[in-house]
Amino acid sequence: MDQRQQARWEARAQVLKSLAHPSRLMIVDELSRGARCVAELREIIGCDMSTVSRHLAVLKNAGLLADQRQGVQVFYFLKTPCVLDFFECVESVLANNVQEKIYLAR
Repeated sequence: MDQRQQARWEARAQVLKSLAHPSRLMIVDELSRGARCVAELREIIGCDMSTVSRHLAVLKNAGLLADQRQGVQVFYFLKTPCVLDFFECVESVLANNVQEKIYLAR
């Protein structure tokens, strides 16, 4: 594998790693309904502001989120809503796993 291919696989892994935390999945899910500020996300997730901010930074650095300042507040929104297609794929995998377990339990 050449360096370009390796870099591409590493970039893909970085996007997937950015989603590999329940709080970040909740953030993406919430932002699928519209832009939110850190305070709103803090209430939903139940973490302190600095933890929510760190999660947002991970998602933003991966290219999934963007932000927009409105006065003193910063609102975050999905930059790449196609990530929700990945959520559907994950749900299909989970449903398939359940079906396999039911089949094997017979």
